[in-house]
Amino acid sequence: MTKTVFLAGASGAIGRHLVPLLVAEGWRVVGSTRSKEKAALLEAAGVEPRIVDVFDAPALSGALRNANASVVIHQLTDLPPGLDPSRMAEAAIRNARIREVGTRNLVDVAVKAGVTRFIAQSVAFAYAEKKLPYHEDDPLAIASEGRAGVSARGVASLEQQVIAAPLIGIVLRYGRLYGPGTGFGVPGGPAPLHVDAAAKAAAQAVLLGSSGIYNIAEDDGTVDSEKAKRDLAWSAHWRNSEGQRQAGAPELASHSGDS
Repeated sequence: MTKTVFLAGASGAIGRHLVPLLVAEGWRVVGSTRSKEKAALLEAAGVEPRIVDVFDAPALSGALRNANASVVIHQLTDLPPGLDPSRMAEAAIRNARIREVGTRNLVDVAVKAGVTRFIAQSVAFAYAEKKLPYHEDDPLAIASEGRAGVSARGVASLEQQVIAAPLIGIVLRYGRLYGPGTGFGVPGGPAPLHVDAAAKAAAQAVLLGSSGIYNIAEDDGTVDSEKAKRDLAWSAHWRNSEGQRQAGAPELASHSGDS
């Protein structure tokens, strides 16, 4: 039987680095996007594209049921290219809606479709302030005001929904992304994470790890990622950008996600 992954946000910054890893491991990848243009590019990369909006629950349900996937990977975000500061306030609201409402739709249809493993993108920079490093059981900054609070509450909603679902629910708290397709060529700020290593963490979680939350970031003293190293056999040093370019993976527009 063909093993199938449904990758929500397949054309996003992490998604397009993740696709070649899954294909190389023999997975059939069904990937969602809202764009017809990106659907054609995904198909060229070996993905079976599905043009669907995560907020359209009936269409999403049909797409997932037809995919017959055993694993769902939620890499959906709605962020501007290069995390443009002038656009981040409004983007934070849209992104929080994806994390709350979009995740609810994805989890609901995944459970009804018989999916057994659900992997979701979260962030490792929504913790409430404390002595470093942050561990997975430390509280999030849900009481914060402004954009930080909006983001943290969206993160908390996503994580709670995934962990509470009746399947293996894995939350990957990614650090600050850099590398090809992210808009950042070098690390910037605490808890950096190369996009290749971020994709590798999701690929590892397809087969490894039990339900729970995992910090995924480089060891700069900000967050503790020992749990991911142990349970997901993950390393922040993993790179595959050159291999992906040699394989002819298509270039998609640079941004942080695809809803």
